[in-house]
Amino acid sequence: MHGVQQHQPMQPNEQTPALAEPDVLLTEPPPFYQVVMLNDDFTPMEFVVYVIQEYFGKDLEVATTIMLKIHYEGRGICGVFPRDIAATKVDMVLSAAQQAQHPLQCIMEAV
Repeated sequence: MHGVQQHQPMQPNEQTPALAEPDVLLTEPPPFYQVVMLNDDFTPMEFVVYVIQEYFGKDLEVATTIMLKIHYEGRGICGVFPRDIAATKVDMVLSAAQQAQHPLQCIMEAV
């Protein structure tokens, strides 16, 4: 037969391209950010505790501990989140502080 190729049988250890394992794409996990509240001399401690409980889901004891860290060390980490969630938390805290007419500051930092 002219011009017609005959199919050669595969060897037992040979893999066809269709059965080969696909390349695994390695992706890095999304970067995380810590949400940090900063101390000031005007925002009441009770308001800081309330905000930590309300927006970060901490119980009274944990919220109080974070508030005291903010008060004595100048800053306290309220949580660690993916970027979009951290940015939303910062916005919510700043909005609540503004509505209550407190100068409370909240920032996010890459972990």
